[in-house]
Amino acid sequence: MSIRGRLSAAAATLVVFFAASTAASLPASAATPQCGPHCIQVFSAKFGPKFVESVFLGLPVAGVPTILARASSSNPAGDMIVPAAGTVSQFYAAGMVSAEVNRHYGPLNAVQIEYAPRGVRTGLCAAVATTRPYQNQGLTLQPCQTPGRTVFIIDTADSPATAPTYFPIVIGNTTDFVHPFAMTIHGNPAHKLLPQITIRHLRGNPTHVPLNQLWGANVLN
Repeated sequence: MSIRGRLSAAAATLVVFFAASTAASLPASAATPQCGPHCIQVFSAKFGPKFVESVFLGLPVAGVPTILARASSSNPAGDMIVPAAGTVSQFYAAGMVSAEVNRHYGPLNAVQIEYAPRGVRTGLCAAVATTRPYQNQGLTLQPCQTPGRTVFIIDTADSPATAPTYFPIVIGNTTDFVHPFAMTIHGNPAHKLLPQITIRHLRGNPTHVPLNQLWGANVLN
């Protein structure tokens, strides 16, 4: 099997990791029924699983922001799947992360998160839009085949006390390995008009990572 094939096959295994990673309960019917048994719900440790990573206005278009929005069984904007998963080293072998990222994170798990409204794959994944990340850069949809910036590292090593329930999620093209660029949410999604997920330098690692930089995930069955 090719490296890319193994990454796709590993997605099911990592889905099991996500399903077991948190004791937090998702609200009933948190995604559309068509999203299927492996729809993934990524949520902030600060706001809990009632608010999940979603696509702004549900638009399957490159460049549209990914945000935190209320989980819904009727709005497909929160329908996300894991098209590829594995260790960072496997992503490196597939040409999806750099040698430097592999040196720092090789044994850790990594994923891609694809928008799949009502279970229909779009080929668009949560990502950053530039090869080199920067502070406060917003996440947007980008083609899943794009290396580095469509890969997210489950950085349990940078917050061992909260893992596996909650963990930092580092962008796969980070250029800082002491305080890597990690998914961050600012503002309360219950009140903010556009609560876009951004990347910021991870703070307080490894012992005091703030809640807005810790994340959990569940799989809907």
